[in-house]
Amino acid sequence: MTEKSSISIFDENYKRIEERIFEAAIKSGRKREDIILLAATKTVPANVINHAIQSGISYIGENRVQEFLSKEAELLDTAHRHFIGHLQSNKAKDIVGRVEMIQSVHSVKLAKIIGEISLKKDIVTDILLEINIGEEENKSGFFKDNVTEAIFEISKIKGICVKGIMSIPPICEKRAQLINNFEELYKLFIDIKAKKIDNINMDYLSMGMSGDFYEAILSGSNIIRLGTALFGQRDYNI
Repeated sequence: MTEKSSISIFDENYKRIEERIFEAAIKSGRKREDIILLAATKTVPANVINHAIQSGISYIGENRVQEFLSKEAELLDTAHRHFIGHLQSNKAKDIVGRVEMIQSVHSVKLAKIIGEISLKKDIVTDILLEINIGEEENKSGFFKDNVTEAIFEISKIKGICVKGIMSIPPICEKRAQLINNFEELYKLFIDIKAKKIDNINMDYLSMGMSGDFYEAILSGSNIIRLGTALFGQRDYNI
């Protein structure tokens, strides 16, 4: 895909997506500005990302540490940068301090490592806890029934601040099951918030991707992570 066609595809998709976000926000009793549109920029060249930022995208998220590092110097610094992919413990030192938030903290062990690195760098790293709502064996993340216990342990870790939860629900053939997963996540989000645990701030519920962001917003999401819907199909083997 050429640079010109990539930018053209983004321009066409961005306008349509903004209209859908606005519609879903209103239907859910909120305003458009209550929803964060995060552009998932895996395999997207830096110049296309910069065009997106100049067009109004204010949040970007990368899935792979090495890919982010290879683009970092070229990216405009006007957008918030998040890490949204699976983070291996040995890669944490390379990303902590380079992004504002790590959305995919899937274990107490990883939270501790991020905290230790953050303390060494004299910073506090905002994180989201990844929830494996479908309890899928091939996915990482906390199960719904054990996340509360983990949160109390994580709340004591210095160098991090929990800002909410994120999830990638399982692929569902029926819309009703998809909605059910989103509603379970929203209920969990509200339940944790109600506990008012120190160092746990339930500000963000990050759920909804290219194929289901509309339903996610209707179910209470305030961060949606869109890649293909914005940039079109990409070669994920790059």
